Amino acid sequence: MSRRMRAYYYAVLGAAGGLLAWQASNLLGLSFTGLIYLSDALVGALIGLSVGLLIGAAEGLLTRNPVHALRAGTFGGALGLVAGAVGLPLGEWAFQAIGAGAVARALGWAIFGLLLGLAEGVTGRSQAWKGALGGLLGGLVGGALLEAARGWLGDPALGKAAGLVLLGAAVGALIALIVVLLSRAWLEVASGKLKGTEFILDKFMRQGGPNAILGSDALKADIVLPDPDVAPQHALLLGEGTHFMLKDMSADGTFLGNRRITLARLPDRANIRLGNTELVYHERR
Repeated sequence: MSRRMRAYYYAVLGAAGGLLAWQASNLLGLSFTGLIYLSDALVGALIGLSVGLLIGAAEGLLTRNPVHALRAGTFGGALGLVAGAVGLPLGEWAFQAIGAGAVARALGWAIFGLLLGLAEGVTGRSQAWKGALGGLLGGLVGGALLEAARGWLGDPALGKAAGLVLLGAAVGALIALIVVLLSRAWLEVASGKLKGTEFILDKFMRQGGPNAILGSDALKADIVLPDPDVAPQHALLLGEGTHFMLKDMSADGTFLGNRRITLARLPDRANIRLGNTELVYHERR
């Protein structure tokens, strides 16, 4: 998944989560029409679970990493459940308190999006605040679209379906877009099964923060490369605050350009080779 296509894929998966929430709420007999906070919390929790599950799993699905997709999807779904259970009753409370109508409910959905974005920022290999900002904006825009769709369409069921799809799409797209626009460093896969895929590295850049392991084992590596010639834990990216150091951890070697390295600083546009997979390192200042 390239950075340019990330927002599109996240929007599609978010929309699918909204559609899933609509179907599930119909199956369970839940409704938007009640003013009871418990009912709002149940509806919001279902929406948050569905949208959070698919948005959370997006990175793993698109990089063909089922372990990461399951782990991140579970975490995103759980936090989405909490976000929805808080966001929808809060919007209803604001509506009752200040009488701001759809605006108040949209603010509630903004909190829903913020928590979803926070989960994606933590699990999607980006800084958490960027995901939270994207989710906040997506929840605000999507919440406004949801309320508008319910008002414009005469059929309540159709309005509910369209609104949830628009909400999920907006949250997914804005989370991805903000993360991409503010990203400082990323790896582009230039050859191999994941050619064209880009991994955002901002989460790992802070000095003293978590390091990123590159390898072929989904249980042992942070950036997983499906290449039989790549070791389970092949190389290590060490964040130095403003740049990365690349450290070899393999028997077959890690190459920077045509030079085998043990430990080296990564310059912008550096060509890296692990096994039969080539990567290009990008850095924005």
